[in-house]
Amino acid sequence: MAEALWRLAAGDRWECYSAGAHPAGFVHPLAVRAVEEVGGDLSQARSKHVSEFRDVPLDLVVTLCDDARAACPSYPHARRHLHWPFDDPYFATGGEAERWAAFCRVRDEIDAAIRDYLQHNEPAPAPSDA
Repeated sequence: MAEALWRLAAGDRWECYSAGAHPAGFVHPLAVRAVEEVGGDLSQARSKHVSEFRDVPLDLVVTLCDDARAACPSYPHARRHLHWPFDDPYFATGGEAERWAAFCRVRDEIDAAIRDYLQHNEPAPAPSDA
């Protein structure tokens, strides 16, 4: 959800990726639905492992739950690391309504954190070809 929400909030000002420490192998249907509800798109998203980005130079790495922070590999090329400890809605219990409410709540919390961050931070300038 975070990647789609970041793209929705930042437009083309940021290039962003998402990955998990323990990817499920699929994008949760409730995550797809929750993001679509606010105008985002997860139709092309796929479940990725954090190791896919280990050697990618990144300006910012944000971990979104304590498990991810503990399991996340070091990103020596990242300029900045942030940790935003949100609940993982994948583990929400109860019936469909309770799980849906958890996805919406976490979506809204992540979206608020992203928008607050973007309000106070601009992306790093692209390297010059000159």
